[in-house]
Amino acid sequence: MHDHPAVKPLSIVIAPDSFKGSLSAAEAAAAMADGARDAGLALGWPDLRLTLCPMADGGEGTLDAIAAVWGALPRTMLTVDALGRDRRARYATSTDGRIGLIEAAESNGLPLVADAPPQPQRADTFGIGLLARQLLDQQVDEILLCVGGSASTDGGTGLLAALGVRFLDDVGVPVAPGGAGLARIASIDLAGLHPHASVVRWRVAVDVNNPLCGPAGAAAVFGPQKGAQPRDVAELDAGLAHLAALMLAETGENMLDRPGAGAAGGMPATLVPLLRAELVPGSTLVADAVGLARTLASADLVLTGEGSFDSQSLGGKVPVAVARLAPAGCPVVVIAGRVALPAADTAASGVTAAFSIAGGPATLDDLQTHAAERVRATTAHAVALFLHSRWSR
Repeated sequence: MHDHPAVKPLSIVIAPDSFKGSLSAAEAAAAMADGARDAGLALGWPDLRLTLCPMADGGEGTLDAIAAVWGALPRTMLTVDALGRDRRARYATSTDGRIGLIEAAESNGLPLVADAPPQPQRADTFGIGLLARQLLDQQVDEILLCVGGSASTDGGTGLLAALGVRFLDDVGVPVAPGGAGLARIASIDLAGLHPHASVVRWRVAVDVNNPLCGPAGAAAVFGPQKGAQPRDVAELDAGLAHLAALMLAETGENMLDRPGAGAAGGMPATLVPLLRAELVPGSTLVADAVGLARTLASADLVLTGEGSFDSQSLGGKVPVAVARLAPAGCPVVVIAGRVALPAADTAASGVTAAFSIAGGPATLDDLQTHAAERVRATTAHAVALFLHSRWSR
């Protein structure tokens, strides 16, 4: 215990993403809070006011992060997975019923089809569309659609099919579901589209900037993760290019050049031109939905984190999104499983400092097994340094 001059209570906001494969965002935030308290006790700091705000980037964990801040309990309904098999999935609505929230991975996630042989050309987004139809039936004003972790490459055609859109071949017959049917689409029938679908505001959370097609596109980059072999990749890429040409002809919207159009198997390729959906970085959408800017406004220190703080983090992942919203002059510290950015790039992103939980040589398995205690210990060191600097002023 150390004596120090009387100081005002310090406000610490803790807003991490999940540590993939190790800790949920809520678990990471709790471990960081424990570490901050450890530092406070060690230095005899009288009053640390901790505010926990688990974050997400639009992928796994987004539903829980936003629903928790809303104070809303997710609901469950029967839908289908990416292969058309029955699946119960969750969705949420804000307490006033105005905003609906869908985490696509709840029905379309890769882990849900891991028990079956890969079917990259068959997999589709129909199950996500059933969740969206439920929210449209409830007359929400806005749908937040978080698309990370998808198992399909169908350009969003399955989702729209669930809302009543028909994708027809040259003789007027609906094409096969999934990416396999994209190249055969000759016309699009919007007559059966859910009447509320064109009224509601759609915001789609994307966590990548990949284009729709080409070497950096949806099929080439993410298709192999979904079981696509080289021939599948070529066919899916051609199908998405054909779909983009149809969208351009029908709506005047050029999706080939839109950053982020390659997210979630090209789902934005139809949602943007047909539903006027807005593409938003996932971490930005979550920050807005949970009111992060208001929470950070009075912070003296901000703690955030993720599994790997690296070059991809600079593209709008949670730590950088948090740093951009932090008050001027407020230190922002990243706690991560791995830190792979030099100090100059870290500072340029708005982050004050980044600390790895790997205090020495360690295997990935060891880091994952002991993630919570390592996050706690590393946070304690970081917060102790901050408290000492405040004490020394």
